[in-house]
Amino acid sequence: MSVTKEIVTERLKTVNGPDFTGNIVDLGMVSEIFIADSKVFFSITVPAARAQEMEPLRAAAERVVKAIPGVAGAVVALTAEKKGGGMEAPVPARPAPRPAPPAPPAAPRPAPHAPASHSSGKRGVPGIEAIIAVASGKGGVGKSTTAVNLALGLAANGLRVGVLDADIYGPSMPKLLNIHGRPQTVDGKILKPMENYGLKVMSMGFLVDEETPMIWRGPMVMSALTQMLREVEWGRLDVLVVDMPPGTGDAQLTMAQQVPLAGAVIVSTPQDLALIDARKGLNMFKKVDVPLLGIVENMSYFIAPDTGKRYDIFGHGGARREAERLGVTFLGEVPLEMGIRESSDAGAPVVVSKPDSAEAKTYRDIAAKVWDRVNEERGAAEAAVPSIVFE
Repeated sequence: MSVTKEIVTERLKTVNGPDFTGNIVDLGMVSEIFIADSKVFFSITVPAARAQEMEPLRAAAERVVKAIPGVAGAVVALTAEKKGGGMEAPVPARPAPRPAPPAPPAAPRPAPHAPASHSSGKRGVPGIEAIIAVASGKGGVGKSTTAVNLALGLAANGLRVGVLDADIYGPSMPKLLNIHGRPQTVDGKILKPMENYGLKVMSMGFLVDEETPMIWRGPMVMSALTQMLREVEWGRLDVLVVDMPPGTGDAQLTMAQQVPLAGAVIVSTPQDLALIDARKGLNMFKKVDVPLLGIVENMSYFIAPDTGKRYDIFGHGGARREAERLGVTFLGEVPLEMGIRESSDAGAPVVVSKPDSAEAKTYRDIAAKVWDRVNEERGAAEAAVPSIVFE
């Protein structure tokens, strides 16, 4: 049976709106419905003042969609957005419930191997010791190429490494790592990561066709990211490298606020325009108390293959100077080199296809510095925790 938007819409009409007033479809609460590979994606718009109490409504919508024959899964997100024209008018406020005597909640037991969060509201991922974000203030600076070679550099240095491709709108990891096909599931619920070159990888590019446009609002993106992060059988990893979307939008901010990131690596090119955007990324992570592991200057210089002459096409040293100005570690310079581009396009990144090259060594050196910075931040965090001494 083929799943259609019409079928999904009819089933959603069986879900009552808030306070049992009509159904969520007729109330105009359901967004555009997107279906890919028998998975259904949509969001439900609820009154901003009542968003926190609408989780049962979201869960009910998810249940009825998952019950449709032929549906392999559903991603349903709540979005609290006030629309012009009084969006909240057809949704009356619920009477205040009778007060109940408070009962202290039981303290949840931490998941095994889940790293403790130093920030309120952040929950670790079982089995993963450290999560590193690779980010940029803008697109086109080689962030994904840097992320994948950083991950391979960490693996070459003896660590167990995974990669989460968090760039929902433009996933690159399937091509960069030459991985094809769909991920399998454990009991039809938990996804198994794809693997190549010793890396465990998850990407939206494995779940939808390459040419499928991802026209989603922020809450739907975050639901997909949450599933790819927390509903994947990662196993034991020393580090998960997250290739963040470019920019400083809702997806980046929410990821930084909800995931216990060990730190962030910022990728920039030397020119002033890119550095302006890189500062935005740096400031975003600072505001949410994510440690800054350092800055990588990508496309730093070009060596002419025929003459050996060096050209600073985009200027040079801008990222190093910015790192010094901000008191952030400068991780290294990656040249503008044809082999890096060719190997990336071929799905064989330079760290694994040309491990003895100067470019591969550069990435391994950057990886070593990043891991040193992670351990420094861990040590600083542990030192900041007060100890209780009994005399």
